[in-house]
Amino acid sequence: MNQKQMMMGIFGVFFLGILMTLFLPFASHEEDGELETGSMVAKVIGESANTLTLQDSNHGIYTISKGNSQADLGDYVSILYSGLLDRNIQEQEKLVIQSIEEIDEKSSEIPGNWQDLGIFSRFYDQAYKKMKTMSLDDKIGQILLVRYPDNAIEVTQKYQFGGYVFFAKDFASKTEEEVKKMIRDVQKVSNIPLLTAVDEEGGKVVRVSSNPNLVDSPFLSSQELYKKGGLSLIKEDTQTKSRVLKNLGLNVNLAPVVDVSTDSNAYIYARTLGQNTKVTSDYAKTVINASHGTSVSYTLKHFPGYGNNADTHQGTATDTRTLETLRENDFPPFEAGIKSSAEAVLISHNTLTNIDSKNPASLSATIHNLLRNELSFSGIVITDDLAMGATSNISNATVKAILAGNDMIITTDYENSVKEIKNAINSGVLDEAMIDKLSFRILAWKYYKGLLFDNEK
Repeated sequence: MNQKQMMMGIFGVFFLGILMTLFLPFASHEEDGELETGSMVAKVIGESANTLTLQDSNHGIYTISKGNSQADLGDYVSILYSGLLDRNIQEQEKLVIQSIEEIDEKSSEIPGNWQDLGIFSRFYDQAYKKMKTMSLDDKIGQILLVRYPDNAIEVTQKYQFGGYVFFAKDFASKTEEEVKKMIRDVQKVSNIPLLTAVDEEGGKVVRVSSNPNLVDSPFLSSQELYKKGGLSLIKEDTQTKSRVLKNLGLNVNLAPVVDVSTDSNAYIYARTLGQNTKVTSDYAKTVINASHGTSVSYTLKHFPGYGNNADTHQGTATDTRTLETLRENDFPPFEAGIKSSAEAVLISHNTLTNIDSKNPASLSATIHNLLRNELSFSGIVITDDLAMGATSNISNATVKAILAGNDMIITTDYENSVKEIKNAINSGVLDEAMIDKLSFRILAWKYYKGLLFDNEK
């Protein structure tokens, strides 16, 4: 076989793998006692003596037996397998690997494993070109959504974060012009426009509208709105809220809460619509549709569904529900929002013992694979704040969050998060190309939002 034929063969396997990972999430199954075979293309993002951890073009992450493969961290591989490939399960115990071959990737083009048909895909070329001009420090910064610090100008000049999350204290007693200046000043020293995020849910969680200088009265909760005027009032409220946030310079709302809760004693209940799965799904769709064209991105939370669990701000919360229960009761509102082109989903810190008993959802590849594969979400996956009680004592949580499949990390201790990432890269635990991919995805989101243009500074 000459070199041209060999390259065409590799390309053919690569293209077939891309198609399978995009359109056949369950490409292999048992039928009449026979194990069918399939192929895939993926990137090695982690390895041990006996296993390889891979990420496919659908952003799913899973672990397979290494066998005799010599593939290293960062390699692209074509895999021929037989058995059951379940992309929603992290450990592929029923998979028999027939062969693993390395694939050369041209550094001048977007890696095939980064490409999908996702919501931001038409901006991938621009995002890739921008990413290639950035330093490692700046790429690390892009994937962090940081609690707004007191010395924000100095911090932004040093770290160039992807964005900031603002809390009520950041708006307290300020006038409208003072808030605009606060955000405008920090944007001026950022080389790439910042995501400026806030939790403006309404009801119990009102960061902006708790200040009467900014909004006459706090935004109502979704329950109050629904009782007063149903989904039509919720649509109106979303658009009003978006105008307020945009006017101040805020471009991401970490809402709506689309968790299904009908138990008034549950921690999360007051922040939810308080209705059944069907109505909550309609609510999710209404909010996302109403947000389109407002310049404010809304974030579905808290996947995979909070349930009647304890407050993860204070400590660990254990959820014993089955996957079947979640599929029936909790997934539909997220799916409805995703089908309406939701740009972001935030993951909870609850530990779901029947799905992944070892990790909170925010650090679980299995949970992320469900979101990517079953619900076909191609947007930005964001952790809840790693400073919360459920994750604050987990060592190397930032790196674990990256390896679980998050695109963006909410962090308060940004210095430690940056340190963890750099140490992981230097020690070979984390491939630098993984940071490239995540920063590329955040940049694509910013292009999609109209925050970033090719002629930006």
